[in-house]
Amino acid sequence: MRLHWPAAAQEWTEALPVGNGRLGAMVFGGAGRSRVQVNDATVWSGTQDGPSRALAGVLATGAGPERLAQVREAIFGGDLERATSLLMSFEGPYSQTFLSYVDLWITLPEGESHGRTLDLATGVVTERLTIDGVEVTRRVWASETALCVEITGAVPSEVDVSTPLREISRDGLDVVVEIPADSAPRHEPQVDAPVYGNGGRGSVTVKITEGERWLLTLTSSTTAQTWQGRRHGNHMTLMDACEVRFGDLPEVVDVPELLAGKDEQLIASVLFAYGRYLLVSSSRPGAPPANLQGLWNADLRPAWSSNYTININTQMNYWAAEVTGLAECHDPLLELLEKLAVTGADVASQLYGARGWVAHHNTDAWGWALPVGMGHGAPSWAIWQMGGAWLVQHAWDHYDFARTWSTLERAWPLLRGCAEFCLDWLVEGPDGYLDTCPSTSPENWFLVDGEPQALTWSVTMDVVLIRAVFERTLALALASGRADPLLAEISAALPRLRPVPVFGGRLGEWAGDFVEEDATHRHMSHMVSVYPLGQIVAGTPLGDAAFEVLHRRGNGAMGWSWAWKMALRARLGDGDTVRSLLLEASQPFTGDRHRDAPVDGSEWGGLLPNLFSTHPPFQIDGNYGFTAALAEVVVQSHTGVVDVLPALPSGWSTGAARGLRCRGGLSIDVTWDDGDVTVRLRRISGDAAEFVPVSIGGEVTEVVVSDVVEVRGRISC
Repeated sequence: MRLHWPAAAQEWTEALPVGNGRLGAMVFGGAGRSRVQVNDATVWSGTQDGPSRALAGVLATGAGPERLAQVREAIFGGDLERATSLLMSFEGPYSQTFLSYVDLWITLPEGESHGRTLDLATGVVTERLTIDGVEVTRRVWASETALCVEITGAVPSEVDVSTPLREISRDGLDVVVEIPADSAPRHEPQVDAPVYGNGGRGSVTVKITEGERWLLTLTSSTTAQTWQGRRHGNHMTLMDACEVRFGDLPEVVDVPELLAGKDEQLIASVLFAYGRYLLVSSSRPGAPPANLQGLWNADLRPAWSSNYTININTQMNYWAAEVTGLAECHDPLLELLEKLAVTGADVASQLYGARGWVAHHNTDAWGWALPVGMGHGAPSWAIWQMGGAWLVQHAWDHYDFARTWSTLERAWPLLRGCAEFCLDWLVEGPDGYLDTCPSTSPENWFLVDGEPQALTWSVTMDVVLIRAVFERTLALALASGRADPLLAEISAALPRLRPVPVFGGRLGEWAGDFVEEDATHRHMSHMVSVYPLGQIVAGTPLGDAAFEVLHRRGNGAMGWSWAWKMALRARLGDGDTVRSLLLEASQPFTGDRHRDAPVDGSEWGGLLPNLFSTHPPFQIDGNYGFTAALAEVVVQSHTGVVDVLPALPSGWSTGAARGLRCRGGLSIDVTWDDGDVTVRLRRISGDAAEFVPVSIGGEVTEVVVSDVVEVRGRISC
């Protein structure tokens, strides 16, 4: 698929992204002085010892196991004001910031641009220009080791590099910059600017060969680099692993026409492919994982530090990784988990007196595991000990889709360590259940005597995440034949967890029947049990209760919330609402792209001219989430059945998918045409002797997939 824009970019939200996981760039294009804004995935503020120093500072304020006991006593006793006051001492400073890096400036004579084309298969941006009667072609891409700019056409040119960071030295086009030692998100009023001093350094080198065709390569190295020694994947190989087409596709998609048009199936096809392209470009072995903006950020103080927000956003970045054949792109997130298992173990032990490891609301490239907020962050978001319990589900997914020994061995220590923390975090509640306390449903509030409160015990999200950690740890032990004393502890704790509550026919968000402050809140935290965990399925009483939550919450939101609602609707078989949500989410954003909208979801987002999803500000999780949700429309495998086209919107009567993945080591191809469906299953790993039930239109066929198996059926369109 090739996407075409008829003009050069006038601002960052119109520029086109390229990347190799480590180096990323936004390509503006145009004749005259043209900008290529460059990021390096390892350029983060902070230092390696930052998490340990921050933990020592928090402990020095008196936070620790004894104060935690006081907090729990206050919450169970109903004194939420005292509990909140005590908890403020548990908050450290903010996690660190993913930073803008350098700008590459290419100056050509003035002329006419004939538009830019982004080839999603190769990751190359091509622009054709006419300059003084000469036909000039400029191509920009990220190779395995460098950012490359190629110009063909005999025109004079100049190249320069600038940086918003502190420049230390310059020798020609070899530039050395200093990276800040500390930073905070721009919404934090007590921090004015990034703090330099004892930070890492980055070195940028630009080399150019002159002639009728010249190739410029930009390379980068930083002392902040912590991901080393693994190869980058090949862009074309990764992109070619999977594709999904709804309806017919043109060879080249004109993006302004797409955004202005009514072809919903083309929009779905483009957003599916674009999300995969962005993940391939921003997450590869050998580099940090994709952050809030993937790999592309032009600010020194970006919104929410462009970090890893692990109460939904980082997870959503990787929902599509396994199911769309990008398991290799999942690797950087697993490396971050392995780092958190170390830094989070210190926090669990010293702050909470617990075994295992913990993470909270945010993390960064250094493995930040503390709560953030500087002692005044609202408990609704800052005080949440389940960040690790949700993030570790990705280690399970990596195993579950492949079912190999290597993925099992990688997942086991991560899940076991998380299970240890969860066991020690649970306390016996007033009615005999094992409870989490303190407990918050991320970023949401309930009302007590008309006043908003966040602190309670055993919110639904906590309980379902812990249940998943426990059950999946036991499953890994069974698959590997392990005998571990921890397994008995887990087995004893599981039946004492609270069941998922239902109040007024709706899935309950809290253990009590509280009144929501905002009945249409953008977060769907208690619905994690539906998607991605798959603990609640359609056609059951709890599935019906989940539907009622979605009806009450309504549709519109910002990109990532739309994407989550799409995935939830797909899991529950409601394809027509998936379509309506997609049409809302893919509307061009017509507001002020440079203003951060309120975080309460009161203002809807949309798509920017370069197809980035925005709130605003731009957050890439929406793009990734659209891909994941559309994959759920075509195939689902979380119940042990390969369910084909379980949520296809009416009217989407033709299409094809190739290379989607199913749990258990399967690859699936699907074609459908006016109700006739053909499925080809291929085993790529796992146990060839297993029976695989395949459901098409509700009719189930059991097959043994040892090589390639074809199944036919019909659905209602």
